[in-house]
Amino acid sequence: MKFTRTYALWALGLGLCAAGIFAYSQRGQAVELALVTQGTLLQTVVTSGRIVDLARTDIASQSTARIERIAVREGDQVKAGQVLVQLRDDEARASLIQAEASVREARARLRQIETVGDPVGVQLLAQANAANLQAQQELTRAQDLLRQGFVSQSRLDDAQRAANSAQAAMQAARIQAQGTARGGVELAMAQARLEQTLAQQRAASARLDQLSLRAPAAATVISRTAEPGDTAQPGKPILTLVGGGETRIQASVDEKNLKLLQIGQTASASADAYPQQRLNARLIYIAPAVDPLRGTVEIKLVVAPTVDYLRPDMTVTLEIVTAQVKDALMLPTDAVRHDTSGASSVWLEREGRARQVAVQTGLQGIGSTQIVKGLAKGDRVILPGSTLSEGDRVRAQGTRAPLGNVPAMPGFTS
Repeated sequence: MKFTRTYALWALGLGLCAAGIFAYSQRGQAVELALVTQGTLLQTVVTSGRIVDLARTDIASQSTARIERIAVREGDQVKAGQVLVQLRDDEARASLIQAEASVREARARLRQIETVGDPVGVQLLAQANAANLQAQQELTRAQDLLRQGFVSQSRLDDAQRAANSAQAAMQAARIQAQGTARGGVELAMAQARLEQTLAQQRAASARLDQLSLRAPAAATVISRTAEPGDTAQPGKPILTLVGGGETRIQASVDEKNLKLLQIGQTASASADAYPQQRLNARLIYIAPAVDPLRGTVEIKLVVAPTVDYLRPDMTVTLEIVTAQVKDALMLPTDAVRHDTSGASSVWLEREGRARQVAVQTGLQGIGSTQIVKGLAKGDRVILPGSTLSEGDRVRAQGTRAPLGNVPAMPGFTS
């Protein structure tokens, strides 16, 4: 009886162990899962660059002159056309006054020819014509009287000389009238003289204006290298301004990302000094050659004109949007497995068993990968960390949080 009871206890214990082993074997190995999510997927290239302000302008004199006044200092905001530096201009001002006087004289001469010379020339020509007619008539009478024997040959000679003089005077009066008439030589010379003096006046005015150095556009003064009393030299900067034009970002990206970049792509950027403030930019330049030493490609982006807190040479972080897909199925990049032939697949958890499924991927990068074919929203994908075979029992040890709208970043260039 005692033996029977002991045997029964042993049998019960072995049965419980066998049941436990069987139950444990049915649980399968623990795996971490990730859900296939759906949303807008961005593919971006991330890099860093520096602010380059194209409106960096050096204010310098075009001639040697003494500096009389400098109206601004570093940090001052200036307006377009504002006088920043005044150079000594007494000689240039005197030259302008002289040129203006020459213009007034030339205009007076032109008015004289138009209002006096032309009418007087017409009257003188009329008088010369009348005198010539009278002289010709006197010559005719003298010739008739000589034939009739009433006058001597000397009288005819005097009449001939008078007729010749009158004719010459008429020719001179005609030439003078033609010169002062509209389109005549004297009027043309007077007009040419006026144009010459006007050109001299403009040149003198330009020389005077060059001695007042003005701001070409609204900007900020960042450098001042001279003081009143110094002598300005041609081409030597007195002030340096920035602003008033396009602000650009200059950066470089790894050459492996070159195929992803296209002119016109948008970008989001943030200055290291203002990390919470985002600004928009647009890709406008891609260098035609690769830097052979660094293996990078230079790019330039133009910044939205509403940004006013940037400073020259400020460091910024760029995220260039190279592609965008709406309603994309997304999966953690490390969940996609690749074989030696390059084919992509994932391991799915279906009804507690592992199933291998071939997939077709789209946008890829660090963080997320687009699944074009092979999966559906909500599928439970087994993440790496387990050795699996088709049909193996598995159980979820944890599920990675949905990715949501996480941009894929194909590369990073510091």
